[in-house]
This record gives sequence, C-alpha cells and structure tokens, in this order.
Amino acid sequence: MNVLDRKPLSIAEASVYLKAESTSDAVKEYFKKFGKLDSKEAVKLAQEVRDLNSPKIKEEDIKKVVDFLPQDAEDVNKIFSEASLTEEEINKILEIVKKY
Repeated sequence: MNVLDRKPLSIAEASVYLKAESTSDAVKEYFKKFGKLDSKEAVKLAQEVRDLNSPKIKEEDIKKVVDFLPQDAEDVNKIFSEASLTEEEINKILEIVKKY
C-alpha cells in the first residue's frame, strides 16, 4: 500500500471515509461516542476557523477544534498549546464553535 496523500481528518470526516469500507464494531462505536458533528457541520466549522486567516492556526489544530468543540479559553489554549493565540483570536474561535 502506498500513501498518496496525508492530511489531518476530523472524526466526522474519517467516519465518511470508513463507511465506504467494512468497519469493525469497535471503530463504529468510537465514532458514535466521540463524533459530535456530522460531516457537513464539521466541514463548515473547519472552514469558518480557517477563514480567520491566522498563520498561527494549523490544519491539525482546526481538526482538533472540530473534534473537541472547546467551550472556553482554557480548552482553546489546550488545543493550541504550540501557538500563542491572542484573546481576540480565542474569542473568535469560541464564537464560531458556539454555532455548532
């Protein structure tokens, strides 16, 4: 097997890929337990965070926001532990997440 492309996926996006394949019950249970959004909502949320156009926000971090749906500044800071976001950036992310 050759890897053609590598990109981070949220749980919702991964579940779409794996529905095409036969998936074990354990994986299905994991997606059901930890997947908080459907794939369309996950894509929309990721795009809204991406649209903030901050060079500090990496694609991997966007997928974590989609998966964890942070509720406060502390949660956002845990996701962006390698970046130092401003209070304004944190608040913008929280405003976007509240829609979902």
